[in-house]
Amino acid sequence: MEANVGYFLGKRELTGGLQWIDVQDDSVTVARVLLTQKLTGEPTRFEVRTETRAPFRVSGIFQLPPSRNVGATGPRVSSDAEIVFQLRDYVNKLARADVFSGTVLLAKDGKVLYSAAFGQANKDFGAPNKLDTKFNLGSMNKMFTAVTIAQLAEQGKLSYDDPLSKFIPDFPSAAAAQKIRIKHLLTHTAGLGSYFNDEFQKSSRERFRTVDDMMQLAKGDSLAFEPGTKWSYSNTGMLVLGKVIEVVTKQDYFDYVREHLFKPAGMVNTDAYELDRVNPNLAVGYEKEFDRNGTKHFRNNIFMHVMRGGPAGGGYSTAEDLLRFAEGLKSGKLVSTKTFELMTTAKPEVNSPQYGYGFGVGADGIVGHSGGFPGISSNLDIFKGTGYVAVVLSNYGRGSEPVVQTIRRLVASRAAVP
Repeated sequence: MEANVGYFLGKRELTGGLQWIDVQDDSVTVARVLLTQKLTGEPTRFEVRTETRAPFRVSGIFQLPPSRNVGATGPRVSSDAEIVFQLRDYVNKLARADVFSGTVLLAKDGKVLYSAAFGQANKDFGAPNKLDTKFNLGSMNKMFTAVTIAQLAEQGKLSYDDPLSKFIPDFPSAAAAQKIRIKHLLTHTAGLGSYFNDEFQKSSRERFRTVDDMMQLAKGDSLAFEPGTKWSYSNTGMLVLGKVIEVVTKQDYFDYVREHLFKPAGMVNTDAYELDRVNPNLAVGYEKEFDRNGTKHFRNNIFMHVMRGGPAGGGYSTAEDLLRFAEGLKSGKLVSTKTFELMTTAKPEVNSPQYGYGFGVGADGIVGHSGGFPGISSNLDIFKGTGYVAVVLSNYGRGSEPVVQTIRRLVASRAAVP
């Protein structure tokens, strides 16, 4: 019951409350209703499912995107200035309601159209978020690991078809290492899981600072399926690629990525910082909690997350640095344009229809990556073929999501106008 109450109080917080419009569909066990969010005026749908037998209890309640025929796409925008106007108005509404805390950046052809910061980086001291505030990226570090692997492939130091056994002969076992290919690790099709397991949860975060430290958590893993036969999101797979980088380059993963990726891209505020050191301008992550009276409380994630991020996620960056990363990819500065296209193309041949080599691949031409955790909500969108790049970083759990969806809608609407 506490979880259910918290869910609905959270929805009220995010929407400002809901206004009834109409019933869209109903049957014996399912009803779908159309509502309007009071905070932004956006339409939304809820689906309520009930059991098929008495006493017909509610078995699930889900929020759905509005169907296209109810004006979900909003009015067409005919210029970049209109995109900026609508985006600014939307984010300001969220920020005033304390629904969004973080930074937003939208650029086209490398030129910033809109950038702004909202909320507080540290609530204990009232420190505001700024454009150079560094936010935890969650899983977005997977892109950095994948691009570094691609650089090594371009140099002929490894191949996407190489077996893992060539670099790590006995992980997770000798037999499995021979089956797993580099391309499987890049696409989450290796059959590995997540090293954020029970041992991690019960251990001091201080123990895990190097790739080898993190690899210790994955020692007992086994394959959940034959590599290349299924897709299953895997933190361990990307961690293993970090170890491959160390084996191939004979350098520390963090030093190598800093020198060969962050430095050439001009990413001066990006790293996997050790959080028990002094790190200027780092945002603290916050998760909202509600009691039965509807009172909101904030809990920080300092003791929930990692002491130091790694190849699979948990590093920090800024909106401006992530724009530099995107432009470095598009321009051929970090990898060739041919390799960038390879990385940002889905790989159905290994059962990865919506993920390339370290990048999510949308049917609408959007490539990039997101990251999420309590107090962490980050996203990079590269709109291929249009020049647009969007970065949304938030230190509220799931805080970036409505802004990301609004930017996608606006850019799609702009692209539809001749």
